[in-house]
Amino acid sequence: MKKVERINIIMRYINNRAHFTISEIMQEFNVSRSTAIRDIREIEAMGMPLVAEVGRDGGYFVMSNSVLPTVRFTDNEIKALFIAFMATRNLQLPYLKSRHSLAEKLLGLTSQNQQDDLVLLNQILLFEGTNPYNPDLLDLSDLPHPMLERLIQILLEDRYLLVSVEDVEEGRELKAYPIYLMRLYREKSSWQIEGFDLEEGTRRIIPVDNLTDVKPYPEKKRVSKKKIEEQLRKQEEAVNLVLALGPKAIAQFKKYHPLKMTISYTNPFQTTAILKTFVNVHHRDELTETTNWLLFLGGDIEIREIPKEVASEFQGRMEVLGTSHSEDAKSGAGQPTPDRI
Repeated sequence: MKKVERINIIMRYINNRAHFTISEIMQEFNVSRSTAIRDIREIEAMGMPLVAEVGRDGGYFVMSNSVLPTVRFTDNEIKALFIAFMATRNLQLPYLKSRHSLAEKLLGLTSQNQQDDLVLLNQILLFEGTNPYNPDLLDLSDLPHPMLERLIQILLEDRYLLVSVEDVEEGRELKAYPIYLMRLYREKSSWQIEGFDLEEGTRRIIPVDNLTDVKPYPEKKRVSKKKIEEQLRKQEEAVNLVLALGPKAIAQFKKYHPLKMTISYTNPFQTTAILKTFVNVHHRDELTETTNWLLFLGGDIEIREIPKEVASEFQGRMEVLGTSHSEDAKSGAGQPTPDRI
C-alpha cells in the first residue's frame, strides 16, 4: 500500500473511533512503531486535531468538532458495491427491508455515466436464485425469519444465550438450550446457529427458523470462554470419522460440505484427499446430516474409520435406496443403483 493511500485510510480509521493507540495502528495496518508514529504526526500536520493522552492506557482521540471530507467512491468501487448488492437477491439478509430504497440511494451517489453502467450491469448479470425472465423480481423470500434480527441485536451485546426452539420432529415441543454462540451462518438457504451447549458441553446446530425466543443466559450459570475453547479442542482431537476422497468425491465436497468439515489434499494435483472429523452421534440431527452427506459424496470415497451409529444408519439408508430402486426397475422406471462404497 502506498504511503498516501495508507495515510488517507488511517485518517478515516481514527476519525471513526473515540480512542486509539499506536499499537492498534501498528496491528491494523501492519506497520512498524516508527512508521505509525510518523504517519500520526503527518496527519496532525495536515490539520486533524488529535489529542494525546499519557499514562499506561494512554493513546489518542480526535476532537469532536473534526470533520473529514465527504466520502468519495471510485468508479470501480461503485461497481463492486452494486454487484455485491445484486448478488444478495433472495438471500434473506437481516435488516434488509427495502432493496429498492437502498438501490435508489446507491444510484444517487453516482454520476449519470455511472448510473447508465449500473443499469446495464443489472440487465446482463444474473446470479444464482435470480429469475432470468424477471431479474428485478424481489420475492418475499428476501425477508428473513423475524427472530433473526432480534437474535443479532442480542448477540451484539452478549453471546451467552438461552434459546427456545420448536422441535418439529417431536410434535412442535418447545425446548430451551443454554448456549455460547460461536457462529451465525447461512447454509442451504436457511440461517443456522452454531453454539456450544453449556449443559451438555458439546457443539449444537440450531436452525433460526425454529427459534421462538432468545434472551441472555444468567451470568452465574456461565462457563468461561477459555473453558469452552478447551472442551471444543478436546472434541476436535477425538476424530471418529476418516474418509479418503477421490476426484469425484472432492468435486461433490466443493459443491457442498458442512461448515466444520475440511479436507487435506494428499497429492500435488489435488485429486485425492483425506477428511478427518468428529461426529457427535448423540445428536440425532448431526447423525442424520452426516449420513445424508456421505450419500451425497457418492461412491468415490473410502471409509477408513466411522462410528458404528453412523455406519448403521448409513447401511439402513442404502438398503432403503436399494429396495426403492429395485421396485422402480420392476416397474420400468430404470433408476440407477447407488454407487458402492
